[in-house]
Amino acid sequence: MSGRNYSALTIFSWTLYDYARTSFSVMVKTVGFALYFREIVAAGAHGDFLWGLADSLSMVIAALLSPVLGAASDYSHRRKRFLLFFTTLCIAGTASLYFIKPGMILAGMLIFIGANVGFQGGYTFYDAFLPEIAPKHLYGRASGYGFGMGYLGALSILAINFPFIKGGFSESNIDNFRLSFLVAAVFFAVFSTPAFLRLRDHTGFYKRKLPYFRLGFRRALRTLKRLTKYKPLSRFLAAFFLYIDGVNTVIFFSALYARGTLGFTPVEVIIFFIVAQTTAVLGSVVFGVLTDHWGPKRSIVITLVIWIGVVISAFFIQTKFEFYVVGLFAGAAIGSSQSSSRSLMALLTPVEHAAEFFGFYDGIAGNASAVIGPLTFGAISSFTGSQRYAVLSVLVFFLSGLILIRKVKVEWQKRLNDAPKA
Repeated sequence: MSGRNYSALTIFSWTLYDYARTSFSVMVKTVGFALYFREIVAAGAHGDFLWGLADSLSMVIAALLSPVLGAASDYSHRRKRFLLFFTTLCIAGTASLYFIKPGMILAGMLIFIGANVGFQGGYTFYDAFLPEIAPKHLYGRASGYGFGMGYLGALSILAINFPFIKGGFSESNIDNFRLSFLVAAVFFAVFSTPAFLRLRDHTGFYKRKLPYFRLGFRRALRTLKRLTKYKPLSRFLAAFFLYIDGVNTVIFFSALYARGTLGFTPVEVIIFFIVAQTTAVLGSVVFGVLTDHWGPKRSIVITLVIWIGVVISAFFIQTKFEFYVVGLFAGAAIGSSQSSSRSLMALLTPVEHAAEFFGFYDGIAGNASAVIGPLTFGAISSFTGSQRYAVLSVLVFFLSGLILIRKVKVEWQKRLNDAPKA
């Protein structure tokens, strides 16, 4: 059991990484650079489609890298070094977006792709630390705390950057808006530091016979075969592949939908995300605790029902107030679905293959699935001229995921009975 440290301080330091990384998610992927790219950098040039294309390309790269690197980190016991590399890549890319100006479409896309590969790639190794820092009967709570901290981080970075972005894209404020990307990079760097100081790699004997990448690739192929022996896990990954695509698409295009379809101002978009992030914090923490009592599968089913209602409502709404109300439920669903999914993945995954299997969870099931949704949404929106029709495409992913997740068998009650008693 060397390398495991089930302490409150270790868990808190681990959750701070979630707190830090959300600065990129909010200020680059969802609100800040997403709006800036669509309206300023690629103004009048199919912004929705190009933005969706950039995200899809970065997800393809991350999907190809994650399982290989996850397997390599399991073998080398250098998980934290991989996490540091990808975190640095994301932070550097985020800071570089400050230099992107109107018309720099290709440069903006390339820098975003690199930063998002760092963002997604790093999460593979971050997730894989969960079995190292918490016992099985507390996976749900620890995961929920992590996502809860992440959404608190989103609120924090929005508050810090509000003076820079409240003026929108006016000529007098455009430089301040770009400055918010530098602030996000510094925020990520500062608040991720405790995780690197506290987390420890699981020690163990290994003999390096092959370069890590070659060995990682071989182990990744072997994992595909091994997954067939873990039927509940493979079925869960299939369901996760579908419904998390819907979640990613909603996150990726929600600000653009509010701005393009309902006419939100940049400040109103920020207020909307503050509302959504607040309920996301509650959803992560509350469902994290409930997951330890209900089991993660039941929590996921409930959140998918909420998601279906959110998507249908988003298609019909006509006013900004109605969108704020939908945002309350969407925020709670985001926090709970992500937290419960990570808990179920940790529960079904053998500890000795944590990074390897989480590589498939974040890479193949998570990142690869995110290629389809945003690209589909962007294409439908750009070439039909209606974001409402694009919203309906998301419904397919949630319905399909709900059908599949109900077929996953989880021996939750047995796991709960076997857990140490307080």
